[in-house]
Amino acid sequence: MEVKRRTAKALVGKLSSVSEQTRTESLCELRLMSKNDPESRSLIAEAGAIPYLSEILYSPSAIAQENATATLLNISISSREPLMSTRGLLDALSHALRNPASPFTAQSAAATIFSLLTVDSYRPIIGSKRDILYALIDIIRNPNSHPRSIKDALKALFGISLYPLNRATVIELGVVPALFSLVVKDGRLGVVEDATAVIAQIAGCEEAGDAFRKVSGVGVLVDLLDLSTGSSARTKENAVSGLLNMVQCGKEDVGEYVKEMAYIVVNGISDVAKNGSSKGKNKATELLKLIDGVSGMNDMQEMQPGNEDSGNGRWSWSNSSV
Repeated sequence: MEVKRRTAKALVGKLSSVSEQTRTESLCELRLMSKNDPESRSLIAEAGAIPYLSEILYSPSAIAQENATATLLNISISSREPLMSTRGLLDALSHALRNPASPFTAQSAAATIFSLLTVDSYRPIIGSKRDILYALIDIIRNPNSHPRSIKDALKALFGISLYPLNRATVIELGVVPALFSLVVKDGRLGVVEDATAVIAQIAGCEEAGDAFRKVSGVGVLVDLLDLSTGSSARTKENAVSGLLNMVQCGKEDVGEYVKEMAYIVVNGISDVAKNGSSKGKNKATELLKLIDGVSGMNDMQEMQPGNEDSGNGRWSWSNSSV
């Protein structure tokens, strides 16, 4: 262990060298060391590497940015507190997200943020950094973003949305149309699954109602549960979770509308209740209980003359498109 400690200290010391070649070689060695030897990660942090690595994220050099973000990601796997306690670390990661010298830099920066978000107490701190949130949203709505960058950004947004008070902020910054655009237009299975996972989380706040209405979000989730669409099991469970969260957390009129829409795909919800994961089964069963009785209500409405033109505001939800 002592040999590893001395090696880490020597490599970190070279990060302040006036020679760019020396700094680059040290970065490459630190990256490999932190990747291949888990024990070295805390030693590299203790040797004072994190402030240097943070500063390097502002470098225009692709190789410097890539090695610095990769090393920070490796350190974050087992030593998150030293990163969060380093002044300017989050600002440096934000810069790497917004001004990456290569797609790999953005991917590693987003993955580092996701790693930090596994600690509950860090979620409100990271969620307060609006520039980070906006940068992540910009990645997923940019059609030129690398697929891996999109997946890493989605995972980070999922971690951010696990903290309830962050959900209204990401909605305000425009995450909803970006997410539903991915679901509707992106055919890659993993992307759709990750996007619906984030949707399910942000559905758990009152602000989601109006934002989802503008993109016909409830209709999209309902379509995903239609047995004829062939959605993956994970996507269907995410759709169930999103609808359930809207009923439980939305305003009363939103909840009633969601229940009526969900009744259309009661067979799809029942399929999740029967064949889903343990968590998926529980949520689908809960949603089925909440929409129970909608059938009788709809039958009564159909008996009333002029029902189609009743002017009920519920139906305005399906007027907009993505």
